[in-house]
Amino acid sequence: MTDDAAVLRERVLAAVDADRLVRTLQEMVRQPSLPLTPGEGELARKLGELLRERGLDVEHQELSPGRYNTLGWLRGTGGGSSLMLNGHIDTNPAGEGWTKDPFGGEVADGCVYGIGVSNMKAADAAMIEAATAVVQAGAALRGDLCVALVCGEILGGQGSAHMMRAGTRTDHFIVGEPTELSILTLHAGPIELWINVIGRMRHMTRIEESVSAIDKMYKVIERLRTMTFSGAEDPKYASLNQFCVGAIRGGMTREYVDWQPSMVPDFCTIKVAGRIAPTQTEQSAVADVIAALEELKADDPDIEFEVGVNPVKEFMAPFEVSLDEPFVQRLIRTHEEVTGVPPRAGDVAPYRIYGTDAGHITRHAPQTVGVVCGPGGKYNTMPDERVEIDELLAAAKIYALSIVDVCA
Repeated sequence: MTDDAAVLRERVLAAVDADRLVRTLQEMVRQPSLPLTPGEGELARKLGELLRERGLDVEHQELSPGRYNTLGWLRGTGGGSSLMLNGHIDTNPAGEGWTKDPFGGEVADGCVYGIGVSNMKAADAAMIEAATAVVQAGAALRGDLCVALVCGEILGGQGSAHMMRAGTRTDHFIVGEPTELSILTLHAGPIELWINVIGRMRHMTRIEESVSAIDKMYKVIERLRTMTFSGAEDPKYASLNQFCVGAIRGGMTREYVDWQPSMVPDFCTIKVAGRIAPTQTEQSAVADVIAALEELKADDPDIEFEVGVNPVKEFMAPFEVSLDEPFVQRLIRTHEEVTGVPPRAGDVAPYRIYGTDAGHITRHAPQTVGVVCGPGGKYNTMPDERVEIDELLAAAKIYALSIVDVCA
């Protein structure tokens, strides 16, 4: 590293402002942004205004009326590599059990609290602060920087998929999903299925002539818990395969009529989340599920079933990059420089079970090299979701130095 490069890095680090960073995160938390709600679009617009104020050129990509990706650009002079910092602005619902205001952005015990603060508004705020620090330090970039704040990640990465289909490209990327700043180089691809079981309705006085769809669904769930996906002989890949039955609904007819519980239910649905490895596909996983249920039906002919893929969500591909990639190794060194300790890197548990927008980026642009690395994770998607401010600040510094290292 030259003396000039070392001086620039110090200037950029000095420009990272912890108070400004926390305020940005609080403002983001206070704007509800569930996917497919007006708040999601409102936050995208507010972030566009903020990025303009911080000195970036802003591009809004409209997915549908009122839904936007907000891309902030620092254009380089040419001759350098480009970098995307990618984060989503939509959140999960708050759920029950909170003792803090989910939209308060409260600071307590060294943390910022709020729904979506870990997943993943903390990383978004850190990315904005990193870009701000680079501008304020007067860093002359040769390669382009793109701060991509996308919508609809909760629905399968709709925003990033749209962005990549629109032709947005960089040489490198960091997706800021919460990993406690671990450098994640392998994660699963999520799939979501629905499974219907069709029974035979009778009144409970003739229960012996009935087939309860709910009772048969018990058997389906037990079979799913014991099945495995084919095509993941490597233990590293097999460890990614998981199932979660996330919802169940039953009753009479496909409308789930439930006001007459003395009738044996003839229809039951579950929604299932699964995880697959880079050597597996959504199609092969669905085929494996159907094969397992056909085996079950062979033992119990009364089991009638239907299987389909969630039509709402985008398919997020699995992601993998070699630890030996120079970009990955450089980020490992930067992490240690900022925090004083080497990061966990590789197929880090539990974060390897994630699905992230890294899958969309590399599926559409296989030549692009990047990682998943972001603040939060320890208190992720739970009541009183929060992120530690020290980790938030470290993320902003890691991102800022990565901009310098890649683009300048």
